Amino acid sequence: MFVNQFLILAAILFCIGVYGVIARKNGVMVLMAIELILNAVNLNLIAFSMRNGSVDGQTFALFVIAVAAAEVGVGLSLVLLIYRNRRTISLDDLSEMKG
Repeated sequence: MFVNQFLILAAILFCIGVYGVIARKNGVMVLMAIELILNAVNLNLIAFSMRNGSVDGQTFALFVIAVAAAEVGVGLSLVLLIYRNRRTISLDDLSEMKG
């Protein structure tokens, strides 16, 4: 199988996601970068599952997809609430919310 290509693609996706979380100031873009990281993890799980010939990694990837869906729902609702109160979704403006 071509497991090495999948792992290289997952590493590239993970690096792009980490860069997006660190460099972006927009809340929605940060959520999209987190989704890239989770998709890279799923790709790794499935690649190692193919390599070992078991379905354990694929089963765990389904759980990661469910967690990612919940994260999107909660994250977007938080972004909408912040936009409603602040009229911006810039993460730099949220530092004023420290108690």
